[in-house]
Amino acid sequence: MTLDIQQILELLPHRYPFLLIDRIVEFEPQKRLVALKNVTINEPFFQGHFPGHPIMPGVLVIEAMAQAGGIIMMHEIPDRAKKLLVFTGIEAARFRQPVTPGDQLRIEVDVLKFRLRATRSAGEIKGRAWVDGKLACEAVLTCQVLSRGPQARAEDAERAEAHAELVTPE
Repeated sequence: MTLDIQQILELLPHRYPFLLIDRIVEFEPQKRLVALKNVTINEPFFQGHFPGHPIMPGVLVIEAMAQAGGIIMMHEIPDRAKKLLVFTGIEAARFRQPVTPGDQLRIEVDVLKFRLRATRSAGEIKGRAWVDGKLACEAVLTCQVLSRGPQARAEDAERAEAHAELVTPE
């Protein structure tokens, strides 16, 4: 399956200047996705990162991988307009080569874990970003689906506080 930009906009809440996926060229629901990001000198971050030597910030390459993984998760959520997908972890991030204007990122994400539940959906992916067949970045990312709105924020804060109590070392 492939997705164009309009279909991506239906799945992700991100918009310019933070939407970092242009097209989906392969999509196997709940398993794998391959996305493209055309990197242009018009990206707002190049103005300051770095003048005279533009390099796409590594955290934005990771964000592009997260958005690709987010498409996998949000595709399965029926009431996605009421939901928000957020990062919960980044592990084993490695930056292998710079990404510069004119590059096309090929973002490949493979699902490691995928859990859909009425109250708490979450996932873990292995992401890789390639430029001209060379690995530019890789990381393992985790995410969770949250509810949107004021009441949802209070419920999510309670869940986060309860989780923090479980993992805080003594």
